[in-house]
Amino acid sequence: RVAVVGAGVSGLTATKCCLDEGLEPTCFEQSRDIGGLWRYTEHIEASRPSLYPSVISNTSKEMSAFSDFPYPEDFPVFLPNARLLDYLRRYAERFGLREHIKLGTTVVSVRKCPDFATTGQWDVVTETDGKQTPHVFDAVMVCSGNFSEPSLPLHCFAGIERFQGQYFHSRQYKHPDVFQGKRVLVVGMGNSGVDIAVEASRVAAKVTICTSRGAWVLSRVFDHGYPWDMVFNTRLMSLIRNILPGPLSRGLVNYRVNQWFKHENYGLQPEKSCLVREPVLNDDLPSYILTGRITIKPGVKEFKENSVVFHNCPEEEPIDIVVFCTGYNVSFPFLEEAVVKVENKHASLYKYVFPTHLQKPTLAVLGLIKPLGAIMPVIEMQARWVTRVFKGLCQLPPQSVMEKEVNEKKKNQVRRFGLSYDEVLKTDCLVYMDELASFIGTKPSVLGLLCRDPRLALTIFFGPCTPYQYRLGGPGCWEGARQAILTQWDRTLKPTRTRVPAGSSSFCPSLLTVLGLLLLLAAVVFGF
Repeated sequence: RVAVVGAGVSGLTATKCCLDEGLEPTCFEQSRDIGGLWRYTEHIEASRPSLYPSVISNTSKEMSAFSDFPYPEDFPVFLPNARLLDYLRRYAERFGLREHIKLGTTVVSVRKCPDFATTGQWDVVTETDGKQTPHVFDAVMVCSGNFSEPSLPLHCFAGIERFQGQYFHSRQYKHPDVFQGKRVLVVGMGNSGVDIAVEASRVAAKVTICTSRGAWVLSRVFDHGYPWDMVFNTRLMSLIRNILPGPLSRGLVNYRVNQWFKHENYGLQPEKSCLVREPVLNDDLPSYILTGRITIKPGVKEFKENSVVFHNCPEEEPIDIVVFCTGYNVSFPFLEEAVVKVENKHASLYKYVFPTHLQKPTLAVLGLIKPLGAIMPVIEMQARWVTRVFKGLCQLPPQSVMEKEVNEKKKNQVRRFGLSYDEVLKTDCLVYMDELASFIGTKPSVLGLLCRDPRLALTIFFGPCTPYQYRLGGPGCWEGARQAILTQWDRTLKPTRTRVPAGSSSFCPSLLTVLGLLLLLAAVVFGF
């Protein structure tokens, strides 16, 4: 018996993977419906993620699909939140998940049973309509997400206590009307910050984004109009990124992201471009900077009554409203601190999933990771691995080995991505997915396929690394995986090729991508 905490993306795929392995899941969801982050509500609900109605997915539908459930071909390539929620509901119906979900039920506490050292069981207390109920579960999958507790470090902003204007965290944002005719400051430059700034600039008198680090900005529309992640996240591209020496690999990334526009000229160049940064996905920001709707400034030095002073900028900037896009805290209020240790907003977990110190590996945390790509198939792969660990079909290494790897990875990630805890959660999604897939025996063998099915092998290597690749063989293989891979571009182009002129040609985007990447690599090499 497995307790699944939360019925968002993580909870739904965790429940499904439990059923695939013959386990008995019970999924507890505190709200009245499934969908988690992707279920929009006009009012902010306590302890629940909150999103604004204009949110669109940053990763394309083919890259974001669960590995045995492609999106309908008529769905748009990048999904408005309502369409993504529709997909999650279809997923729940298709695999019979709803009968295992208890809505309106809050998990109050998860504690080790007295005989945990021998049984690995957990005492779980839930609450429904004010009534608490105790349960005993053999395992627990924590799928509560990390977008519920906003991080608002006001103590880091000198003078904020005397600022007389309005300020709030991005979690409270819903509609741009609040910015009508106002001078707006957006603090932070993640995806939410840029989205809010772009929306605000359409009605505000002035919008400023302040960032101490800068960011790489990508458009969803990439080479030749194809989705950015279907071009960027291929096995060939991953191989190039990982086998090249560090400076050359970073030079390749810098060259690539500056092809759309030169970030330095827009005030966006990352402070330390030698570090890998999670890109901001926004199609409007460069043109809004170019037309004066949005201004980029350095970090805040101090606030005054009706203005702000930025670092290295002596003049004061008048402002009326501040939106703090400063991220979220990692929080598990139903767990004892000793179960999942959170230090400096970072939970030390083996492969971002398992606490390293438990006598029995019967508790796992899903989704506490920031892949440089789509998160849904990553969480699904985590769930597939976790359920096989619960069954004893996959073994974890000794505690000392896990702790050593966690510490080494943390050091490496800080060197590669930067010093903030946020960056420690980041990883190359393809490398990570392959690693977990190798644990459960589902990693595709390109060389093996080259002999048996060369067309499929070439599509897997040169084309986008879609999740269906991990259903070609091994446990949980899906007979529709091959066809899903070979038709992935058909589903991508279907919603956009709504007018096809007579005599138009159809060609393979993956071959075009290969040519472009090879030319790009040659240019960078000779540039050095």
